[in-house]
Amino acid sequence: MNSTSSKRKSFSQNQIQTIQNLLKEGATVPFIARYRKEATSGLDELQIQEIIDEIQLKNALEDRKKTVIKSLADQDLLTSERKDQIAGFQHLQALEDFYLPFKPKRKTKASAARELGLEPLAGALMKEGPNDPLRLAERFVKGDLLDADQALEGARHIMAEWINERAFARKRMRSLFHRTALIKSKVVTGKEEDGQKYRDFFKFEGLLSKTPGYRLLAIMRGERDVFLKVSIAPNRKDALDLLEEIFIKQRNACSDQISLACADAYSRLLRPSIETEMRKEYLKTAEEKSIDVFAENLEQLLMASPLGQKRVLALDPGFRTGCKVVCLDEQGTLLHNEAVFPHPPKNDRKGAMKKLENLIEAYKIEVIAVGDGTAGRETMAMVKDLLRYHKIEAFMVNEDGASIYSASAIAREEFPKHDVTVRGAVSIGRRLMDPLSELVKIDPKSIGVGQYQHDLNQNRLKERLNQVVERCVNRVGVNLNLASEHLLQHVSGLTKTTAKNIVEHRKSSGLFQDRQELLKVKGLGAKAFEQAAGFLRISDGDEVLDNTGIHPERYELVHLMLKDAKINPNQLNVDELDKIPLSNYLSDTVGMPTLLDILEELKRPGRDPRGKAKQFEFANFIQGIEDLKVGMILPGKVSNITHFGAFVDLGIKQDGLVHLSQLADRFVSNPLDVVRLGQEVRVKVLEVDTERKRIQLTMRGI
Repeated sequence: MNSTSSKRKSFSQNQIQTIQNLLKEGATVPFIARYRKEATSGLDELQIQEIIDEIQLKNALEDRKKTVIKSLADQDLLTSERKDQIAGFQHLQALEDFYLPFKPKRKTKASAARELGLEPLAGALMKEGPNDPLRLAERFVKGDLLDADQALEGARHIMAEWINERAFARKRMRSLFHRTALIKSKVVTGKEEDGQKYRDFFKFEGLLSKTPGYRLLAIMRGERDVFLKVSIAPNRKDALDLLEEIFIKQRNACSDQISLACADAYSRLLRPSIETEMRKEYLKTAEEKSIDVFAENLEQLLMASPLGQKRVLALDPGFRTGCKVVCLDEQGTLLHNEAVFPHPPKNDRKGAMKKLENLIEAYKIEVIAVGDGTAGRETMAMVKDLLRYHKIEAFMVNEDGASIYSASAIAREEFPKHDVTVRGAVSIGRRLMDPLSELVKIDPKSIGVGQYQHDLNQNRLKERLNQVVERCVNRVGVNLNLASEHLLQHVSGLTKTTAKNIVEHRKSSGLFQDRQELLKVKGLGAKAFEQAAGFLRISDGDEVLDNTGIHPERYELVHLMLKDAKINPNQLNVDELDKIPLSNYLSDTVGMPTLLDILEELKRPGRDPRGKAKQFEFANFIQGIEDLKVGMILPGKVSNITHFGAFVDLGIKQDGLVHLSQLADRFVSNPLDVVRLGQEVRVKVLEVDTERKRIQLTMRGI
């Protein structure tokens, strides 16, 4: 299951109420999805989160209703009829349209006209009654009003406000914007040279409803950077015709005044207001889609296959400063570090290879990890020459975010006596062993996937990405005796404090022998144990079920099932397990979904859903963009996925783009339907722009 593939569905009131009740009891989303399937009718994490989002929106609407009711009451405008109307609103926009006429305002042109006593004149004109508006207006000329024209102008300001505040008119105008509004952008005078990265939008026009989200985000960024001027509106004549259709029922002298008021209302009030709404609405949709892509990429990256517990030699490549080398044991503990200088300017390749060979022997190295950044290809070439004499594997490792980790407080705390280069190399080695365990230490926004992350709502982005991290950690499960506190704090039911206390307990009391020992950890009570225990694994412990995803609350049932079937818990056999009559163990609290999950866990105790890491080799004859030729077919790995296509790592500094239209020999609307992050692909070079460092690729016809 992934971040965007869960099918949206309508939820029953019972499901919604169940989720609310479980949340009130302190249950987490992973726990509910994994261990309360019968209660929710099998909702997954994404569907549960969708319900939570709906509950939050509903609560926000109810809070706003209370605010509106209080405001009307304070103004002595609250009637039982209005209170019933407010209670019946299902959408925030409808509530705001209703409240607009009653909303306290600062001084406006309309309020100034009311102070001059012109509201009766405005009312008469709106009814299209008098045949001679000018003569009627003369009756109101007094005090600060100098003549009838000035009185009519004031009346029109009042009418414009009425037009703007009419809920039906706003709804119709909103619909017109949705159907026909154009988004236009043009370059700010004098910013042509500095704003070159926005040149595609120096003179842009398109239907708002058809403008791709990524393009909208780029245009709005250009406006924020003050390189572009942007407007969103339908055809002015269409908008005015719509208003006149609503408010003009006759054709007389009064109608002309209403027509002028409609034009004023549209230009001064309605258009700016609805345009602001459209910007927020379409930007929010674009942001959500981009966050979806970011979340999907992050999930795929976090769920990348681990190599497992191996003794690793990791290199953080470099030219002038050399390659930092670290040796790690099976748990990722730093054993040794030094630098080698195989590349210019020192060019001590022979000396570097000799040092690496000595380290391989001294630390019984089983695998080599090479960062894929600057000098990565050159360093890997040297390593391959070395490995001709050693039967160990070498892997190129994505080092995005390693520099962020190496400069972080977490890294300084872990390696206070080592500099950022050593920490970065350690991160590269550990990422090969277990990507998830290492990547949870890094701000997800810094990992190098997604698009336009700086243009997005940062709180919403952080919330979604944290949900992804939590979902992945709990889906994989965590080794209780090996996990760092940074990994543990993402486990269902645990906090930073309880995660730290688990590590401290492990240091002082030794390794955990069974899950029940968690209850001895400071600050970890019964509720936290309930939420966390099923996601924590203990291998080689006292209880074989502790190395599975089976929750301790079901241990008694599982042991009964195994006893009835005469199966030894320490010698589980798939064929014997398949013969267990699951229906015999159904109860009010345990349904078939839970029994099937139990059976699956018994069949594969200690399983890791991520598989094992595999070696991958780029084309050796391609060292830089200048080596690429149109028509070449090359191996690559998907490095990032966006709405408009996928970027592919060819083993050089610049990634190539496979546009959406070039992903397959069929129509593709969503790149995620075709490719996944880290996927090995074959691509053909379509175009190489060395000046702009852009590479266009295709996967069609290969």
